[in-house]
Amino acid sequence: MNLDETMQQVRACATRMDAEYGSTVFDEWVVVSLRQPQARVLAYSGPRGQEFRQNFSRDLGTLKGALLTGGHQVGDFEFARHATGTCFEGFMALGSDAYLICNNTSSSMDEIAKNPRWLSAQVPFADLSEKMCARQVMVEA
Repeated sequence: MNLDETMQQVRACATRMDAEYGSTVFDEWVVVSLRQPQARVLAYSGPRGQEFRQNFSRDLGTLKGALLTGGHQVGDFEFARHATGTCFEGFMALGSDAYLICNNTSSSMDEIAKNPRWLSAQVPFADLSEKMCARQVMVEA
């Protein structure tokens, strides 16, 4: 799956999640490559633009250890229950050193999960994970 196809799937997932939840779940969706020697943002959808890049290391927050250790299989994901502010709420492995970052810049994952509609909003996210497993994202060097 190329980057454009991936972002189409991400946008469709976001739309379905928001509909199930009744409001915006994640207002930032970002595909990043952590391939060394230089990590880079491959696609960004959200309110912060350049500010996202500038604060990336800080915003990794409690997900930093899990994300940077690597070894994730395509489709693996993790959420940070207590991330606040612009700290990232979750990530999904997309391929070799490629990840989807999900974030709500005004709510924590803990706050999001308190809404009983969060359970049904997770279904599109799980569907996206399955799609990523079926077709690994190809990141250009």
